[in-house]
Amino acid sequence: MDTKCGMDEQSWLVIEEQASPFTGKKTNKASVVKGRRWSSLANAVMVALIMTMPPILLMLGGHLSTPAVWIKSTVSELGTRRVAEPKKDVLLGGLLLPGIDEQSCASRYQSVHYRKNMTRSPTPYLIKRLREQEALQRRCGPGTEPYRRASERLRSGQKFADTIDGCGYLVLLSYQGLGNRILAMASAFLYAMLTNRVLLVDRGKTLGDLFCEPFPGTTWLLPLDFPLRGYNDLGESAAESYGNVSLRGETASKHRFVYIHLEHDAAPANRLVYCDDHREFLHRVQWVVMRSDGYIAPGFFLNPAYQEELRKMFPRRDSVFYILSRYLLHPTNDVWGMVTRFYDAYLKDADERLGIQVRVFFDAGVQPRPLPHILERILACTKQENLLPGVVNNVPSPMKTKKARSKAVLMTGLNTWYHDSIREMYWRSASADGEVVSVHQPSHEGLQHFFRSVHDQKALAEMYLLSMTDKIVTSGWSTFGYVGTALGGLTPYIMVKPDNQESTDPPCTRAMSMEPCSQGPPYFECTKKQIDNIINTGNLVPHLRSCEDMSWGIKLTDPEVTEKHD
Repeated sequence: MDTKCGMDEQSWLVIEEQASPFTGKKTNKASVVKGRRWSSLANAVMVALIMTMPPILLMLGGHLSTPAVWIKSTVSELGTRRVAEPKKDVLLGGLLLPGIDEQSCASRYQSVHYRKNMTRSPTPYLIKRLREQEALQRRCGPGTEPYRRASERLRSGQKFADTIDGCGYLVLLSYQGLGNRILAMASAFLYAMLTNRVLLVDRGKTLGDLFCEPFPGTTWLLPLDFPLRGYNDLGESAAESYGNVSLRGETASKHRFVYIHLEHDAAPANRLVYCDDHREFLHRVQWVVMRSDGYIAPGFFLNPAYQEELRKMFPRRDSVFYILSRYLLHPTNDVWGMVTRFYDAYLKDADERLGIQVRVFFDAGVQPRPLPHILERILACTKQENLLPGVVNNVPSPMKTKKARSKAVLMTGLNTWYHDSIREMYWRSASADGEVVSVHQPSHEGLQHFFRSVHDQKALAEMYLLSMTDKIVTSGWSTFGYVGTALGGLTPYIMVKPDNQESTDPPCTRAMSMEPCSQGPPYFECTKKQIDNIINTGNLVPHLRSCEDMSWGIKLTDPEVTEKHD
């Protein structure tokens, strides 16, 4: 129990912390002990006790602090708790700018202390382009005169603007689950940089509760008074859809905006946008509205018009999401509090941390039920790759003469049965190598919910917790797993999704890179644009390969590393 005491002349306020380390719900009990002033000796003893305790909660006016104040206390303690660690580069090699108020977004500069040093460094050219994008966002973003004029042109129906004021805009629509949305945001940001557009993200119902503003001095949130009516209802059949516009052979002068439809099952004509060199058409349209439900960034590497720019940004092609996410995606203080509380309570002191992400696909609205063959695959994978020790039945653990090696297992999933089964296995039986194994699962929501703030906050916190592990096992096809892996720069062991409910051999495979899979890429060469000639684009360029868990998907790799892996 941690206590804090605030004293007036006659009373002490004693706080008993009962909140979960993960949820942080304010279920604290407070009691006031009235009476005479304590003796000077008692006061001295109490002060000494308080001074030796780690400060967990702050008191303001005799009440529990707000989440922002709690985070403030965490910020002030960071140097004390981690003095033994070597100094870390909180600016990530120039990726981030100094001087942003840390109290408003603690994760921006704190996350480096919870992860290993960056395995891929940003190039000077990428840093230069990021600074240029930031300047563009400030000059043309919401609240500026260029944005006001551009919005008025969109509202009035003016069709041809030719990027007046030098300001073009990319509006990303929120869609699908959180993993899908995060992958789409990183992809849209890359596309905005490639096409020199301001990125504005439709906030949906939860975006402001999940992420801090990434751009200094401006916002990336689409204003609530965005003048385009019905923009969230746009689909492939829209007259402004890029596919329809291309098939009709129309010019930019006929449209006040263009809609880009890049869902995983988009029609071939809409995927032509991957091949537009933005000199023929899109650069003439001031407003582009995009809908995507996944990681579309690999498709841009097929476009000859972008390849040199992308090479200078990312000479290591297997680092695109990893680096962009470190720049773009900073959890809010509420989410970061969930992450750090759980990590410090259950993961921090382990010699090794293993992440296991379980995703079982059922029809929407159906409660996922336990599937024994999934558990068998998890155990077979961890055994095959020596990720978890075996167990020895009916053998008492010997007396330890020295501290045993410890391993903390972080499991995420909608159902707790897999976690409970593995935890019970190590509770009932000793590990074969004497290793102490603890198994933890932050939440088990049962069903996936869309655009619910607390649900999304828990999901984001779990993705970040997965990224803080040393090794990770993920479920095939899962965008949640893609994000948790790539955030941490981890190369996962992927449990490939079987066509039936039978075990697969091998139970898992080591991924060729930490990059997410693009589940709906273009299926034609950009040099030919023959949409009726479907080909495997996973072998058109050396740094693109077919995904391990989805043969029709493509993912970015580093050719030299991939050859060594093969």
